Amino acid sequence: MTNARTTLTALNVAALPFAIRAEQSSDIAARERLLDACFGEGRHARTCQRLRDGRAPAEGLAFSAVRQGRLVGTVRLWHVDAGGRAALVLGPLAVDPSCRELGVGGALMRAALAEAATRDHGAVVLLGDAPYYARFGFSTEKMATLALPGPFERDRLLGLELRDGALDGAAGLIVATGAAAKPARAERARLRRAA
Repeated sequence: MTNARTTLTALNVAALPFAIRAEQSSDIAARERLLDACFGEGRHARTCQRLRDGRAPAEGLAFSAVRQGRLVGTVRLWHVDAGGRAALVLGPLAVDPSCRELGVGGALMRAALAEAATRDHGAVVLLGDAPYYARFGFSTEKMATLALPGPFERDRLLGLELRDGALDGAAGLIVATGAAAKPARAERARLRRAA
């Protein structure tokens, strides 16, 4: 499997017409609107959503792209067990349609993968278009014996080892292992009133 250290390239941040930064709590509403616009209201029924439901993203691995003060892209990574191997699942990656020609998606991917490698994570898996994600080093290699908790297209289950051998012997179901998400402010208030 391709090693991420050979596929990641440095960003010339000063030349970008947008900024990539850590996701902030003030991004939540805009992020949800962007995800609805990109994936539709049925996005919560998608197979990979089962790996995110009730979980918090991996610490330090949620990013936003901002252009002229407006959120135009998002990506998050989540802890999973990939058939007996600790890994991250990437997604969703979403970019405002008006900014798709600016390289926002690629910049978010490079930032997320570089930070995951810096934090010593071993592998990243995702469900997506192989031609798009191949440029970041993702492939179907070592994914044939892994499955998702719901329907999926086998040729769209992709993996990237950030550390050589991180997915060796991985077999079975990919399951969520990350920390439970903190309830949103409105939900916390409702729970306090009910107590």
